[in-house]
Amino acid sequence: MPTPLWSPSADRIQATRIESFIQYVNQHQGTSFSTYQDLWQWSVDELQSFWNHFWDFAAVLASEKGSQILVDGDKMPGAQWFPQARLNFAENLLKYRDDQPALVFRGEDGRRQSYTYAQLYIQVAGLASALRQQGVVKGDIVAGFVPNIPETVIAMLATTSIGAVWTSCSPDFGINGVLDRFGQVKPKILFTADGYIYNGKINSSIERVAGIASELSSVEHIVVIPFVEVSPDISALPGAKLLQDFTDADATDVVFEQLPFDHPLYVMYSSGTTGVPKCIIHSAGGTLLQQLKELVLHTDLSRKDSFFYYTTCGWMMWNWMVTGLATGCKLVLFDGSPFAPAPTVLWKMADEEQISVFGTSAKYIAALEKADVKPGRDFDLSSLKAVLSTGSPLAHESFDYVYREIKQDLQLSSISGGTDIVSCFALGSPILPVWAGELQCRGLAMAVDIFDDEGQPLRQQKGELVCTKPFPSMPIGFWNDPDNSRFTEAYFSQFDNIWAHGDYGEITAHDGVIIHGRSDAVLNPGGVRIGTAEIYRQVEKVDQVLESLCIGQPWKEDVRVVLFVRLKPDVTLNDALIDHIKTTIRANTTPRHVPAVIIQVADIPRTISGKIVELAVRKMVLGETVKNKDALANPEALELFRDLPQLQ
Repeated sequence: MPTPLWSPSADRIQATRIESFIQYVNQHQGTSFSTYQDLWQWSVDELQSFWNHFWDFAAVLASEKGSQILVDGDKMPGAQWFPQARLNFAENLLKYRDDQPALVFRGEDGRRQSYTYAQLYIQVAGLASALRQQGVVKGDIVAGFVPNIPETVIAMLATTSIGAVWTSCSPDFGINGVLDRFGQVKPKILFTADGYIYNGKINSSIERVAGIASELSSVEHIVVIPFVEVSPDISALPGAKLLQDFTDADATDVVFEQLPFDHPLYVMYSSGTTGVPKCIIHSAGGTLLQQLKELVLHTDLSRKDSFFYYTTCGWMMWNWMVTGLATGCKLVLFDGSPFAPAPTVLWKMADEEQISVFGTSAKYIAALEKADVKPGRDFDLSSLKAVLSTGSPLAHESFDYVYREIKQDLQLSSISGGTDIVSCFALGSPILPVWAGELQCRGLAMAVDIFDDEGQPLRQQKGELVCTKPFPSMPIGFWNDPDNSRFTEAYFSQFDNIWAHGDYGEITAHDGVIIHGRSDAVLNPGGVRIGTAEIYRQVEKVDQVLESLCIGQPWKEDVRVVLFVRLKPDVTLNDALIDHIKTTIRANTTPRHVPAVIIQVADIPRTISGKIVELAVRKMVLGETVKNKDALANPEALELFRDLPQLQ
């Protein structure tokens, strides 16, 4: 019989915050829940009771909660959460104002910078006062073209304390990529760093910011954060000020505007690889409540923890991570390459900062294994209790690698959601076992199901991932979409009154979840639907392959599977390697999964957050136009897929 890779001990379960919450619910509801499944079923059956109790359990700060929890709860979109509440997002992240560490920054160049919660509060006070003096009011857009540094967190908190709306891009975006995003929302204030460091190279941002600002007439002030230089030359940015000159050094208190639950907090962006990015508006209350649930109950985060996620400010995991401040934990920020100066850099940091929750991407874990990195052997990871992985499905082999080479007594949580909901549909639980290849559970109060094309639920079969009931972090809507038509088309056109997320997955016998890839990238040879992740999992077993991408190509009135591979240096694709790849895939899947064509490429295009772009590659292969290459980290890689003779 198969056994789980890890199961929490009875003592560990007893010490978790979710166990405390179960007892809290039992006490207040007169229930006798004892398992995660008990709690999950009640949470989706009784949405109002769940969120009402969690609000109190998490000690959400609000000037008013109100008696109404959910209005029009049978409507998606249209449901309203806590319509009488008044609160401030930043106030909840700054509820602690003591001498415990709040932020620790570690740079690729070896620098370390730290702030206590008391110091963080004072920094936010000075910047919030300055923003108010420059006329920033609730509803204004404040943008950041910024690396993942403490000043970025401070700018976001200062912005949202006023009720203004924060939006950000990482500084490796090109000018057009930034304008495709910020040009739609028209920010009043633009924060930028003078540059950033990646893989040993210093990259200046000043010239690009000048180009961005020349096209953004809405920007009234540019604030430059010195990062790569102590006193950067900002003369190319007319009217710009350095952060220290902009900040009000005399301010010591933050005025937290009390705002409706659904007041806009963030504007975030879809990847934009097939057109202009969608501008997704997230609410302050919904984001706070949903992310707190995931951090407190699913991740078991508290004041004693040191929490790290490898991310940039252009990925939703930055927004998710920063809400960790509301738990009072130590938040560890890192900016730079995770492989510079060595593949062990993040694990050395985990040792030194005593990180207890380590977040990263599935791609990073696979790359560690390919590089034969053994963190558990080389570093003291005694503080580490959880590893989180997202961005793409985590392969079975990566699960094995984590338990073999990182740590055996560890909650490994593959998590899945998206920018669309700034949170997760399926993720981990510290009181559940970990099974290879599976996300541990559906999120509490997330009525996640798998539907067939006719809208019927499926069990242990592959289909469309849906959510059948409303949830607080559902977006308010899209920017410049006054009748909500684009928003409705994006998520509710497939099934009426049901959120269809665009993921292809299944619910397992353990009530876990497997994500097989994006629905729009599903392959369909011979009419059989195949998730791309099913093929990637097998290809990752082949040592010579660094990464791969597969598409379906129309061929002779059917569809054939085409696999592109990027190989290790000095490895060339030959007949023997092709046979090895095909045999590996066939032995562990079905003959329909086996690619008809395998092609070696020098690089594989990906978004700036690291996701491979199957749809853009498919468009290139079919001779169609890829409209928005600026959304890519390496747009030049797309040209490798144009007019390939093997596909003619």
